Amino acid sequence: MIMIIIIIYWEVEVMRNSKQKEIILRALGEHRVHPTADELYNYIHQEYSDIGVATVYRNLNKFAEKGIIRKIIGLDGSSHFDSCLEPHFHFICSCCGRIYDIPMVAGKDLIAKAEEFTDCKITSMNMTFRGICKECKNKHDSEFVFDENETEMLLAASTS
Repeated sequence: MIMIIIIIYWEVEVMRNSKQKEIILRALGEHRVHPTADELYNYIHQEYSDIGVATVYRNLNKFAEKGIIRKIIGLDGSSHFDSCLEPHFHFICSCCGRIYDIPMVAGKDLIAKAEEFTDCKITSMNMTFRGICKECKNKHDSEFVFDENETEMLLAASTS
C-alpha cells in the first residue's frame, strides 16, 4: 500500500527533495491513526532529525491538494492526514478526538440509494460518524448522556 502511494505520487509529479517526501509518505502509511502534522513530525523526527516541522506541514498539505493522501478535519478543527485512498468512512471520538476507519462495506448500498433518491450521479462522498470510542467508554466511569438540543453525546460528571 505504501509503495503504491509513492509510485502514484512520482507519476503525478516529480519534485525536489524526493527523499524527504518519500520518508513523509512512508511514515504516514506506517502511522495508521490519522495523525496531525505535528504528530507525524514527532514520529519522523525520532529517526530523521534533519526533517523540519515546516517541511512536514508543507508536504502533507501538498500531497492532500494533489489527491495523494486525504486531509480530515477533526472535531477541534485540526487537520489529520490519511494515507488510505480506498473508499471508507470515518469515526471521530468526541472525547479523545481519535479518528478510526470504517470499511465502505458497512454502507455499500448507500451511494446507490442516494443516487436513486436524488436522481443524481454521485462522484464522491465524505461521511464522518461521531461518538464515543471503545477506549473512552471503558476509561470513564461516568455515564454518557444525549443532549437533544445539541445532538451530541456528553460526558456527564460522575456523581459517586
